[in-house]
Amino acid sequence: MYLPHQRWPELGEYVANESLAVVPLGSTEQHGPHLPEGTDHMIAEALAREASERTGYLCTPPITVGVSSHHRQFHGTMWVEPSVFRDYVESLSRNLTYHGIDRIVYVNAHGGNVAHLREVGQRLHDDGTAYAIEWMWDESIPELIEEVFETPGPHGGPKETAMIMHLAEELVREDRLEDARDGGVTFDADAARVHGATTFYDCIDNSPNGVFGDQTDATPEIGAELFEAATEQLVSLLEWLDEQPFADLMPDPHVDPQPGSGRERDGAR
Repeated sequence: MYLPHQRWPELGEYVANESLAVVPLGSTEQHGPHLPEGTDHMIAEALAREASERTGYLCTPPITVGVSSHHRQFHGTMWVEPSVFRDYVESLSRNLTYHGIDRIVYVNAHGGNVAHLREVGQRLHDDGTAYAIEWMWDESIPELIEEVFETPGPHGGPKETAMIMHLAEELVREDRLEDARDGGVTFDADAARVHGATTFYDCIDNSPNGVFGDQTDATPEIGAELFEAATEQLVSLLEWLDEQPFADLMPDPHVDPQPGSGRERDGAR
């Protein structure tokens, strides 16, 4: 159920019976010479909407700009400050809770958003408002990604290339796949550390063209396989979350100010 396509009475019927919402989030940032800047939010929205169609759960419009200042040296990258992003996502989430939602899955496709979505979820959890968790599509199917790609890369690599080939092949510059590979790097996490310290802040410090991995390994067929596998994982997560009693999702009180006092009073009666 895609929220923008519904009428308010239908949405009222939904929250009378269900209390779960899916929120897709990504970014608008460089993804090398071969992929569109909307890669992340396009993937997130496609997965969220497919999973919501299969399950009937509510899907909101996507959040298309995220925490991406580390890509700012590349033309067209858009970003908001982390505090602004957190406050916006929290405000949107509390808007959903006003309408009766008490559990939220942030369907995320941008690594720069992860820590901030976790913080928002913590805020909502701590005050008992809602149970909100972040879900990253590629982290749900790591074995499959390792199986189909020798060098998947963390950004703009073959896994994202294959997904966009599947979702919007006309937006992929297939004539630039070799340029993307040869002008970028195959990612080595240790290369970014000196004597145990991470020494870079910006993507361009690691990759001249902003991408990692061997993009020539990507195909639309692999993209379709990744999309189906990730969708199945998301559907399973939504169904699991819907089954949980809300009280079980909320934090237990840390301290009983009068341990055993309730039992003593009951015994006195």
